Amino acid sequence: MRRRPDVELDLTDMPEVLNWADAMRGKFYRPIKKPISIRVDADVLAWFKAQDGRYQARMNEALREYMRQRRKGG
Repeated sequence: MRRRPDVELDLTDMPEVLNWADAMRGKFYRPIKKPISIRVDADVLAWFKAQDGRYQARMNEALREYMRQRRKGG
């Protein structure tokens, strides 16, 4: 398949996706991560660490949700 040009691929049985609202983030695309140093309150860090072993990912999700809300104007 990799050697075939795109024009030779038959995609007639595959509908085009126009609404990506329900797409799973990170399944095929992973955003670029930037290492930073950040100071947070000890109790905030302790709470995130107590949730599971993925505290940095959870903090990123919380920041992303905050960003979405601010973009919406809420």
